[in-house]
Amino acid sequence: MIKEISMGLLIPFAGTVLGAGCVLFMKKDMNEKLQNALTGFAAGIMIAASIWSLIIPAMEQSEHMGRLAFIPAVVGFCIGMIFLQFLDIVIPHMHINNTVEGPKTSLQKTTMMVLAVALHNIPEGMAVGVVYAGWVSGKTTITAAGALALAIGIAIQNFPEGAIISMPLHSVGESKGRSLWYGILSGIVEPIAGLLTIMLAGIVIPILPYLLGFAAGAMIYVCIEDLIPEMSVGKHSNTATVLFMVGFALMLVLDVALG
Repeated sequence: MIKEISMGLLIPFAGTVLGAGCVLFMKKDMNEKLQNALTGFAAGIMIAASIWSLIIPAMEQSEHMGRLAFIPAVVGFCIGMIFLQFLDIVIPHMHINNTVEGPKTSLQKTTMMVLAVALHNIPEGMAVGVVYAGWVSGKTTITAAGALALAIGIAIQNFPEGAIISMPLHSVGESKGRSLWYGILSGIVEPIAGLLTIMLAGIVIPILPYLLGFAAGAMIYVCIEDLIPEMSVGKHSNTATVLFMVGFALMLVLDVALG
């Protein structure tokens, strides 16, 4: 069981590391078409994971509530969206296209980029932790394969996310080594958040459907606020849309095949 949990927590982080490692093979500025494609693919993965790995299990675990089984998922979802909106307002936030929102700050651009992605990775790590906590408890319908499917799905979307951090940083003057390090740093919060969630399983399990909804709301917020607007910028939006479809379909296949 420890082996499965460790692997589940580290797989998403590995996706970020591998994505950030793309900077080592970069010879020029990041191609706009590639950036849009990566962003669209990540958005498709995240939205599919939110639905099949988080929202649907949340409702399944609330079946005893009858026609009100939707309440925990809806409440958690709304709280997750509101929480990310709150963080977006109070914490300096940088979108992929390097525009800054929120209070003025003296933080360097690279630091804000890492902070933005790290902020996004916290709910993703919590999502993995919540699912594994449910599996460990044995009191939910979540299986080890289902938890692994979510971890793999998040890892797949973390790959372009890591690349989106490291490659633009190198294109604006950072060394490949520092760009790689910033990309890795942005993902380290994910396994930490997941581990803390599992350690608090005694508190987590009774409110698991709400937390699943919360994680889904946080992930959907990231897609709406960052990924979808960014994938629509420029003349390669059609490519991003096709990759969104591919990412969404891939996550659906993973969830059904492994779950």
